[in-house]
Amino acid sequence: MLEVTDLHVSYGQSEVIHGINFEAKKNETLAIMGRNGMGKTTLFKSLIGILEVGKGSIKVDGKDVTSNESYQRVGNGIAYVPQGRMIFPTLTVQENIETGMEVSGLKRIPDDIYALFPVLQEMRHRKGGNLSGGQQQQLAIARALVTNPKVLLLDEPTEGIQPSIIKDIANILNEIQKTRDITIIVSEQVLSFTMAIADRIIVIDGGNFIHEDLRKDVDTEQISKYLSV
Repeated sequence: MLEVTDLHVSYGQSEVIHGINFEAKKNETLAIMGRNGMGKTTLFKSLIGILEVGKGSIKVDGKDVTSNESYQRVGNGIAYVPQGRMIFPTLTVQENIETGMEVSGLKRIPDDIYALFPVLQEMRHRKGGNLSGGQQQQLAIARALVTNPKVLLLDEPTEGIQPSIIKDIANILNEIQKTRDITIIVSEQVLSFTMAIADRIIVIDGGNFIHEDLRKDVDTEQISKYLSV
């Protein structure tokens, strides 16, 4: 569903991503783990088109989107929930979700969205800025889902969220994977969350992939060392 080949991404003269290659299959949840500053957010911003690719290619469902603008990539099936969520604080919950519907042409918020996020239905007339961090994260995911994505990118979804809500978000992502034909890719530092959702884990360090495992083969002590060095 997503195929990334020899990806190089720079900030100015400084190359941050050094020739990364990976694929993510349909209905797979892939976690890219690493410490702060190792290239996770840079990678995600290049996948959605916020940062320009210096070299390499990005394909979604066989279609090359490397030269596409962000809005075109959304139209081709990539949805992005950025670090910090970036919801519209002065719009209501309902209005926030509706901003994602321009891409898919939906006329109303589908019932399955509110079934996944019942708290958002309860708070649909409340301003986004009045929600807790965990509720805003759910809102950002809901807004991404109404674009009907093939690939859902979640950048540090547990950041600043209390542990009980982290479990809720893990359950929601697992439910999304069961009920939709979707590929989910998360960047993350919380190993317990990753182990609850991911089919496969890749570790990034200094803009390179240095380790990869299927969840069933993961040595949590080893991954923890990569995250704490």
